[in-house]
Amino acid sequence: MAEQGPMAARDPMAERRPLWIVVVLLLAASAGLWGSSRLNWSAELTGSEQVSALIPLALIYLAGIAGVLATSGLPRRIVGVLLALTGFTACWLAANGAFAAGQVLWGRGVALLAGLAVVVAGVLLVRYGHKMPRLGAKYDRPGAEKEPEGEKELWNALSEGKDPTV
Repeated sequence: MAEQGPMAARDPMAERRPLWIVVVLLLAASAGLWGSSRLNWSAELTGSEQVSALIPLALIYLAGIAGVLATSGLPRRIVGVLLALTGFTACWLAANGAFAAGQVLWGRGVALLAGLAVVVAGVLLVRYGHKMPRLGAKYDRPGAEKEPEGEKELWNALSEGKDPTV
């Protein structure tokens, strides 16, 4: 029977897994939108010629990776909401006019998949963002809040130049 409750052992890999899933989804979505901008969306036009927002959205997703890694808690959840909204935007741009005459669906399909990947990444951030590790967390001193009061006084005395052992 697995131990449950606040004292249960935590698996650090289980906490990191959603973070790396989000990073890979955003990286794949960025590459997918960039690739979609190079594919034909109609007989005469490529994706970037037909929808000029594809490459800027791809760059936003790359910046989103930095935002995800640099934030934690509520700011990370806000990044997740913003990414999900831009993912919906990419999906709408891909689907808007997809079934008009002369449209090629391959490029639009890649853009739609990229947008869906960003929506999933945003939802993961909103749902699990507070549990994901933050940048530099492994350098925090464990139990810093639980330091005994007497020990703190000894260190303060040393800092003031007094010898607490005499």
